[in-house]
Amino acid sequence: MILYSLALSLHKIRLRSTKHSSKLNDFVLACTIFAKQKIFKMENPYIKQFPELMAGKKIMYVHGFLSSAQSGTVKMLQELMPEAKIIAEDIPVHPEEALQLLKSMAENEKPDLIIGTSMGGMFTEMLHGFDRILVNPAFQMGDTMSSMTGRQEFQNPRKDGVNEIMVNKSLIKEYKDITGLSFKDIDDNDKNRVIGMFGDNDPVVHTFDIFRSHYPNAIYFHGEHRLIDKVAHHYLIPIIRWIDDKQQGKERPIVYINYDALHDSYDKPTSSMHKAYEMLIENYNVYIVAEAPTNNHEYTEKVQNWVEEYLSAPAYNHIIFTNQKHLLYGDYMIDSLPDENFMGTVIEYGSEEFKTWEEVITFFERLGGQ
Repeated sequence: MILYSLALSLHKIRLRSTKHSSKLNDFVLACTIFAKQKIFKMENPYIKQFPELMAGKKIMYVHGFLSSAQSGTVKMLQELMPEAKIIAEDIPVHPEEALQLLKSMAENEKPDLIIGTSMGGMFTEMLHGFDRILVNPAFQMGDTMSSMTGRQEFQNPRKDGVNEIMVNKSLIKEYKDITGLSFKDIDDNDKNRVIGMFGDNDPVVHTFDIFRSHYPNAIYFHGEHRLIDKVAHHYLIPIIRWIDDKQQGKERPIVYINYDALHDSYDKPTSSMHKAYEMLIENYNVYIVAEAPTNNHEYTEKVQNWVEEYLSAPAYNHIIFTNQKHLLYGDYMIDSLPDENFMGTVIEYGSEEFKTWEEVITFFERLGGQ
């Protein structure tokens, strides 16, 4: 109760402080977030939160077929990012009506980010001029629906009270026609504002190659079709963090990790490596550094495959191949054989001081993101 009163008081102070110095407002905002985070953790001790992520910003969520704005995904996103405003609406069954609704909603709400899943990912691609994340986008909805003919029930309640629809040839044709509008009028700016995420075990849609032929940022993650909590926490949140940082012009301290420190002699992840990596990417811009042997091209492919397998989406485009580590400019280097000419702080993995990743975790926890 005390913490709740504190959060409410701080919120009122923040509203009054908007006319005063930005430093005071930033301090009050930080205190408010801290108080709210403590309240939420008391009520939900098992849910990981990211209160600073997209704080004060608006995220528009576009749901999939047979779902609604009341889906668990909306609640999950709000829990993960409590200081962001998540907006969603029930999408009409007929695709032309759906697209018009979504375009109008985007124009009126002006979201900082749009996230669409499955059918929602297909529609989200058409909402040009916004930062967007498409999760398992169903660009071939007509073909996907062909195996769903007949009476279908909505998985979540809708505002209009409708709880079932009839999928017939006419509706399937409508969706086949609307998908013909995908990938239209894409300019160079738009290409870099769209990220596609694709589950490597998705049994429903397989549109990675279609997306990659139009947009450069196509990323695999370990998962199936649905955006479940694990996928959101381990893969979606890091990608949202990239977008949030870019929008704010925020540059995080750089941490380089030598590839050899990530795995053991059997090419398996070293103990506590995943724990350390996930902790580091919350506060730092983390890159994997590996050698680039001129006479062994298979090695670079091996490293890329390993990183994709064990680190997955958060390490996308975060691998550096070099034979001159001392030329890298950054803040920290975690390396079992560090280069003494590196200009930043060297952490010698495997030494007495940093024998395991647990010691590395302790070191960075004490730094507090600095």
